[in-house]
Amino acid sequence: MGMLEYGFMQRAFGAGAMIAAIAPILGVYLMLRRQALLADTLSHVSLAGAALGSFLPWNPSFTGVLAAIVGGMIVEHLRRTYRTYREVPVAIVMTSGLALAIVLMSFGTNISKNFSSYLFGSIVAVNETQLWLIAGVAIMGAVYFICFRRPLYSITFDEETARIGGVRSSLLSFSFSALTGMTVAAAMPIVGVMLVSALMVLPAALALRVAKGFASAVATAACIGTAGMFSGLTVSYYVNIPPGGTIALVLLLFLLTGIGVQKITLRINRRKKSLRTAMVQQKRITGEKESLFL
Repeated sequence: MGMLEYGFMQRAFGAGAMIAAIAPILGVYLMLRRQALLADTLSHVSLAGAALGSFLPWNPSFTGVLAAIVGGMIVEHLRRTYRTYREVPVAIVMTSGLALAIVLMSFGTNISKNFSSYLFGSIVAVNETQLWLIAGVAIMGAVYFICFRRPLYSITFDEETARIGGVRSSLLSFSFSALTGMTVAAAMPIVGVMLVSALMVLPAALALRVAKGFASAVATAACIGTAGMFSGLTVSYYVNIPPGGTIALVLLLFLLTGIGVQKITLRINRRKKSLRTAMVQQKRITGEKESLFL
């Protein structure tokens, strides 16, 4: 019986395809904005929000998304307060979110047990509600990048110049942080809190290294993320190991392989160039010698 004949695997692959298409694109912008740890930070905040939802009780998925959105906006506000020390907002929000999550989960053993899937990711954790939530986030992300790709590109490379040119950089940055928070919260049931940043950063890191342009890097990151997601879910199903760690390891393997292939290619090209240069010099020397005997 094939794995796609099971309903939970169909939901997992559907959710994984949507998340893997949008998360690495966010990762490209985050890396260029020097905010690679933002995803990890918001995952801890989202965990605290999900724990709060279970404690009240509310729907943990929606409270996790709301908490991640608020966390993203707080990070952006603090980033403007601590302009010189950009790592300070990440440290403040990350430690606060993790501390709040630990305290809330300590109030009941049932909450702690239910959150193992949020910490490490689980294929069976993706239910119909979460699937629709992920679909909504993916659609919002696609519309966002289509509508704001040019101004977002401008503030990514030079925010001051973009603001002088008329771009509302503050509003755009806050909305970008909110979208990042929603994506992080939506990805948690699959890859888990501990590894959600890997889904954003690893494909983006490889894409930025091998792509020749920004648009190419964005498309390459989405393709790498989708391939890593599908490969990780497949291996996780047949080997019976946690999907979050498997997906992260597959993406890491992609990154290391890509870097290795790139280095080998560069060495081969350098040797070819050296050989061509040597041949040209040899022909020039031979021609000079022949001219002496004429």
